[in-house]
Amino acid sequence: MAMHKKSIGIIGSMDAEIEHYLENSEPKKTTDWNGITFHEAGLFGKDTVIVKSGVGKVFAAMVCERLIDEYSPGAVVFTGVAGALNPVLDIGDVVLSETCIQHDLDAEALGFPRGEIPYTELREFRADEKLLDIARGTRLRGKKIIAGRILTGDQFITKKEMNEHKYLIDELHGDAIEMEGGSIAQVCTLNKVPFLIVRTVSDRADGTAASDFNKFLPVVARNSFSVVKNLLLNF
Repeated sequence: MAMHKKSIGIIGSMDAEIEHYLENSEPKKTTDWNGITFHEAGLFGKDTVIVKSGVGKVFAAMVCERLIDEYSPGAVVFTGVAGALNPVLDIGDVVLSETCIQHDLDAEALGFPRGEIPYTELREFRADEKLLDIARGTRLRGKKIIAGRILTGDQFITKKEMNEHKYLIDELHGDAIEMEGGSIAQVCTLNKVPFLIVRTVSDRADGTAASDFNKFLPVVARNSFSVVKNLLLNF
């Protein structure tokens, strides 16, 4: 194993979601695996492994499992951006995962609740309380931090889709929606590794979602960075 037990894994799905970590880190070693680069680095006094997973649940789960198997981190943090479902959220606000549910996992026809993995009792994946408490204490100028429910699915939801996916709010009570966190949560839960998903709102699930996402991604990723910085300094 490349690092000691108390290293912290930091995963983001896109370059813009991990660039601030790499820019502020002290590089130690990089390892390439199937086109994925794992960066072992010192960051704010902690040993970390920083990696870009790629977009979607399969990439996220695959990279998270590899991270756990090879580096045995003491915790995993997934960092990046998300769309807002909760109307109190504005662009730049941060949502911390109290729970994660995979909204696109639907076996209701077989009698399972939406989001539940069939023939298991796995549905809501709960983040580590210590990580959550530390992250809650971060101060962001002019922006909110809330703890809530993050929904994950392999779709980018806009207003058109929201009209067909009212269950995201009415049934699943989601605060934010994205494409990787639930799979990270599942992998970490089954491996008994503490985790937290930290998502900054880059868009609302409305008619401007796609343009907002591309416009604000580089800027709002800094707010996720601020939360993770506080985690590293106090974990």
